[in-house]
Amino acid sequence: MSVHGRIFARLYDPMMASAEAAGLRAHRRGLLAEASGRVLEIGAGTGANVPLYGRAVSDLTITEPEMAMIRQLRERVRVHAPQARVLRAPAEDLPFEDDSFDVAVSALVLCTVDDQPRALRELLRVLRTGGLLLFIEHVRADQPRLARWQDRLSAANRILAGGCVCNRPTLKSISSAGFRILRVQQDTLRWAPPIVRPLVIGAAEVSAKMRRTPHDQLVVPDLPS
Repeated sequence: MSVHGRIFARLYDPMMASAEAAGLRAHRRGLLAEASGRVLEIGAGTGANVPLYGRAVSDLTITEPEMAMIRQLRERVRVHAPQARVLRAPAEDLPFEDDSFDVAVSALVLCTVDDQPRALRELLRVLRTGGLLLFIEHVRADQPRLARWQDRLSAANRILAGGCVCNRPTLKSISSAGFRILRVQQDTLRWAPPIVRPLVIGAAEVSAKMRRTPHDQLVVPDLPS
């Protein structure tokens, strides 16, 4: 663990407290009300979502790649969801069989993964056909002026904000990966710097699985029976 990583993990919850109180926690609560069955949450960080899962979740698996975050995450799991499993794993290389989950949750994660398309392909793989991806992500702005500022400051933000790339067109990436967008709500991440304020909250469905060659070249729809 790097010194920066330990400091960022320790400061993450205090830094996010105002944004959580100003609407982010309400978005989390509303979104996670849809989670049921076998649920996977990727990049759970310090575990802000953990207390919000309901009784409809029969099995909860949580992944997080950063050990500094995992220490705090495990404490939240111990208190609020002792039956959940916590694994150290990146979103780009999930250690699960195909079709393992009914629901996947990504909350302020797809901005930080090293390879966003690969992470989304992994989510598509481990979700069953008809499964849901529930997401809260901050994204590239629709307003050209703000988008230009995101481009200019993205490198600095990545260093200061734990790897966050603030100008990713994440909604388009979700669709391009093979998910069918069911609904999207746009909002603002309040009490955050302007370049990370544009927020999308929504759900996407695995409507048809995709079979690929080992080199990820051939794409053939695997239609539900």
